[in-house]
This record gives sequence, structure tokens and C-alpha cells, in this order.
Amino acid sequence: MSQKMRIVVAGCGGISQAWFKAACGRSDVEIVGLVDLRRDAAEKRAADFNLPNAAIGTKMKEIVTETRPDVLFNCTIPEAHASVTLEALKCGCHVLCEKPLADTMANARKMVTAARRAGKVLAVMQNRRFDLNIRRARAFIESGVIGKVTTVQSNFFIGAHFGGFRDRMEHVLLLDMAIHTFDAARLITGADPVSVLCHEWNPEGSWYDHDASAVAIFEMTGGIVYTYQGSWCAEGHSTPWEAQWRVIGTKGTMLWNGAAVFSAQVATPNGTAFYDARDVPVPEYPACAQSGGHGGLICDFLDCLKTGRTPETVATDNIRSLAMVHGTIASAKQGRRIRIAFKED
Repeated sequence: MSQKMRIVVAGCGGISQAWFKAACGRSDVEIVGLVDLRRDAAEKRAADFNLPNAAIGTKMKEIVTETRPDVLFNCTIPEAHASVTLEALKCGCHVLCEKPLADTMANARKMVTAARRAGKVLAVMQNRRFDLNIRRARAFIESGVIGKVTTVQSNFFIGAHFGGFRDRMEHVLLLDMAIHTFDAARLITGADPVSVLCHEWNPEGSWYDHDASAVAIFEMTGGIVYTYQGSWCAEGHSTPWEAQWRVIGTKGTMLWNGAAVFSAQVATPNGTAFYDARDVPVPEYPACAQSGGHGGLICDFLDCLKTGRTPETVATDNIRSLAMVHGTIASAKQGRRIRIAFKED
């Protein structure tokens, strides 16, 4: 790999802005190419981030062949994630892909298999993993203060008037947003999905064409039961985007409001039917280079390429979070409990 990592960005729509901002802030990175089906979108990003020497085009393979990058950032729409990633891997690129990894589990498995066979790193932009608050939650759970985790609940309720394609989208909450919360549940608990029972519906008065609310009960490894409740059609008392959490252990409970507010209590026997609940602190989590959303994840990904470490959001792991999404959809459609499978072909 060259001294400066050479990067091509495929997909220059709105979501790419955070990627460009994070990458252009690093002295060891050079964005050598921009690709978009709309050439003017790529030209705009090049102008926005002062990239006058970057190659610009509408066909990824041509730009990759011309620029010979080390890495491809895949910021295309979910339906294009598989085709763009597979082509980039054939061309010898490591790939960091926007979430979700793929639009189907079959495509996700193809991508994981292709990366393994190519000997390249494929990881996913699961940016909320690098928020300091979720790191704080995980560190506290790992400390064992509340004992072994048995039960987890998250609540996500926001009235989101996006307009555009989301208003027409099937499974809009589960496909477009729930992956963040499901991945957070895996991070906090250190557990993987086993099965799910999900009910999906569209509330009266909804501005969405299809179901925008869901309740799901997951069985996780280690005997953990994780319950998700969410809606993108819920006005008033909005939760944070990171949801609100209750994590119950064998010794006590942690509450996290999804922002910076934490509380925890542990139980102390007192000879009665109801133990005393004692408040315990949830320590702050120290900031580091890998902290903070897109920037933290891109930093971790590029540093892993340099050192040979495995990125936290490597596709072989993140496919388990994607399987939770497609498991909920299958369960809601079939009206029954679904076993979750995520192994590659």
C-alpha cells in the first residue's frame, strides 16, 4: 500500500458528505476519484472538498482502473451495494460500505465470500458504534457491576417526515433504521441473534405508504432476550436516534437514555421480599482517535488496513446485524418465530 492511502468514492449523494469530511481531514489519505451516475453530483463533491485533481466519472470500473486506489468507499444506494462492492473487490480494492451491507442476505453472503477469496477487507459504516455514549454503555456492562445480562429493551420513537423515497418504502423502519439499534444491541450485550418474532404495522394517520412501526422479540446467544419497539410515525416525546435502553443483569439494571444520561442500580439483600436498590456510577468513557461517528469508524478502518487488525465492523461480523433486520421482516411477513441464519455461502 502506498504511503498515502488512495481512495475512490462511489456514490456522491447526501450521505457521502460525512464520509468526505472525515477522510479529507486526514493527512495520510488522498481521494483520487469520484463516481456517481449523475456526473454533476461527483463534480459538486469535488468542488465542495477542493479535489481539483481527482478523476470524475459515471462508471466505477473505469475510474478504479485509471486511478488504482487502495480503498473504495461505497456510498451508493443499498440496491447497488453488492454489485459495486463485488466489482471493487475484483479490481483489488479494500471496501468500506455504507450500511446496510446489502439489500438481501444472499447478496451479503456473496460479498463476504468475495472479500475472503480476494484477501481484501470489507467493512460496514455502522457509525453509531463509535459514539462515546454507546462505548460507555458497553464498558459498564463489561465491568460486571450489574452481573450477567439477561434482558435488554430498546425503544425508538420518532415522527420522521422525510418525504421522498422513504414515504413509499416497504418496511421503512426495519430496513432503513433498525439496523443501527440492532447492531447497538449486539455491541452492548456481546451476543448474537438466534431467533426473532416480529409484528409490523402502519398506525392510523401515518404518512407512510407501508408499515412504519414494529415490535420484535429476539432470543440472543447466552440466553439473553432482547425486545425492540420502534416507530417512525410517533409524534411527541421523541427518543434520541440511538433509542432508549434498559439493560437488566443478575445483580441490577442500567438505564441509558440514548444520549449522555445514564443511571444504574444494584440490588442488596435486606431480609425482605424486595431488596434495597443502591445507585452506582456509570463511569465516563475516555475520548480517543476512534471516537465519534463517521470519523471514528473511518479512522479505525484505515488504521486496521495499516496494522493488519480486523475492523470492528468487518462484514463477517456485521452480517449478523443485517440478519436481524431480514429476520424481523421475514417474521412479520410470515406471522411466526424465525430462526436467524447469517453464515456465508
